[in-house]
Order: sequence, then structure tokens, then C-alpha cells
Amino acid sequence: MLTPHQLMKTNSPFGRSGSMAEPLWLRYLLIFLAFGFLGLFLVLPILAVFTKAFEKGAPFFLSSILHPEALKALLLSMETAIIVVILNCLFGLAAAWAITKFQFPGKNFLVTLIDIPFTVSPVIAGMLFVLLFGMDGWLGPWLAAHHIKIIFAKPAIILVTLFVTFPFIARTLIPLMHGQGTEQEEAAMTLGASPAQIFFRVTLPNIKWGLLYGIILCYARALGEFGAVSVVSGHIRGLTNTLPLHVEILYNEYNFTGAFAAASLLALLALVTLVIKTLLEWEIKREYTVDDIQKGLAREY
Repeated sequence: MLTPHQLMKTNSPFGRSGSMAEPLWLRYLLIFLAFGFLGLFLVLPILAVFTKAFEKGAPFFLSSILHPEALKALLLSMETAIIVVILNCLFGLAAAWAITKFQFPGKNFLVTLIDIPFTVSPVIAGMLFVLLFGMDGWLGPWLAAHHIKIIFAKPAIILVTLFVTFPFIARTLIPLMHGQGTEQEEAAMTLGASPAQIFFRVTLPNIKWGLLYGIILCYARALGEFGAVSVVSGHIRGLTNTLPLHVEILYNEYNFTGAFAAASLLALLALVTLVIKTLLEWEIKREYTVDDIQKGLAREY
């Protein structure tokens, strides 16, 4: 007698083996369309960036990326991304822990608030921070009176980048921790473990790969942020220009090869991030089953 799971697979359009029972030509057509789309809109632009970057030879490429302004822009981007990742780790862990382990009024509202950066344009987010911390903003006069500079300075860059990236780690951990439930933490508590011991010895080891996956997504998003940073940075060379803003400045000055050389650094970092992300996905698939993720999504919604 077939189990419900076997019946579902037998009666599904995927056939007994779980693969699509479609004509062979249709499979190859869909695969060709998928790879063709990715090649046209992903691979070709990346190749164009590196081709243009080396258009004037390797010496010009090296002089462009080793220019003091380019190095300062790269360091600012990486520094901002690292700070944002650390803060998002704290927020993501706290939010995921609270949402998945406790029941409290406003829980669904908190989940909705976490999703807000996905729906707000980064440019609008930058304008919101200008209205809040600018000279004519709500807190502007008080900040000026206390000689605190946020807008057109590094703090504003960190704040807007934090705003556009804070859902990534929380949204990665919430379904995962939902799927794991609270049984292990409750068992550790009955054995006399302290909250710190429960977190570091039970919860954290179970979510380590999901946490690293969220960190990679957050870091990549922070490194390439342009819209919100462009609004609040002031475009001050050597001070508030991140690497994406440095690319824009070079391009507007008709230094196309230099712009593409700087852009190739972002593309290279993106490729490295993609490789790390793929490796983490393999580890996640080894450690967490599909049922774990489905249980988490079911409990969440």
C-alpha cells in the first residue's frame, strides 16, 4: 500500500522519479532559455566590464585601482560593510530569537517592519535620513548645537546601508529557527543550562550555516549599495565616496577605463561572494532538510 507521500509523487506531473514528465525538446528549450537569459543579462555584462577595464593594458588598470581615491573608496566600502554586518548579526539574532521562541503582542507587526526595506527605494531611504538628521531635519538643529555631524559624513553612510540591509540576516534565520522549534532549548533548560549556555551550545551551532549565509548576502548588498549612500554622502572625494560612487564620478568625468577598472573590483568581489554563497548552500543542504525549511515557513505563516 502506497503512503500519502508516494501517492503524491505518483500522481504528480513530475512522475515517479520526481523529474518532469515533459518532452525532451521542451526540457532542452527551457534550459536553453534559462542559460541564454543569464548569459545575455549576467555573463556578457561582466565580461564587458573586465574587457573595458583592461582596454588600456594592465599598467593603466593597476594605476586606476591603486589610485589613492580608489583605495580610500574601497576601504570605506569594506569598512561600512563590516560594521553593518556586525550590527545586523546582533539585530538578526535578537529578532529571530524573539520571533521564533516567544509569543508577545505585536509579533506579526515586528515581522512586517523587518520587511520594510524590501519595499522602500534606497533613494527614498536616503531622503528619509536627510529629513531626520539634516540641517533642516527634525534632529538637525540639536545635532548642530552639539557639533555632531551625520549627514555628508561616514555615520550617515553606515546608517542608510544598515537600513537597506537589516532584513537579510533576520529573514534568513527566522524560517530556519521556526523549523527547528524549541524542543532542544527546552531540554537544555530542564538540565539546568543558563540562557548563555543554551544560545552558544544549542541554538548557535544549529543555525551557524544559515547565519553565515545571511552574512554573505548582507555583506554583498552593503558593499554594492549606491542609491541611499549617494543621497547622504555628499560625494566628498577621499572622505565619503564609496567604491560605487567612485565609479560614477570617474564615468561622469569620461574616464571610462578607470571607471570600469574600479567597477571590476566590485564585480570580482561579487564573484568571490557568489562562490562562498554556493559553498554555504551546499553545507546548508547537507545539514538542513527541505522539511525543516517547510516546517519553518508553515509555522511562520
